[in-house]
Amino acid sequence: MPRYDFRCRACGATFEVSRPMSESGAPASCPDGHDDTVKLLSTVAVMGAPGAGPAAGPAPGGGGCCGGGCCGG
Repeated sequence: MPRYDFRCRACGATFEVSRPMSESGAPASCPDGHDDTVKLLSTVAVMGAPGAGPAAGPAPGGGGCCGGGCCGG
């Protein structure tokens, strides 16, 4: 279940609320009972399976200035 970060404007506390995405916009009270809260924007970490995606293997090409053969090697 997704977690949403909130900050209380009354006491300054930050807290998380776990709820379904369908209720993501619903107001939340802080743990101290204050109702004046604001939902914080948060970053999303997207992680794939190990070994998947373009970072899994070596970089394509020979490297160097034009593919590896022109730099006097």
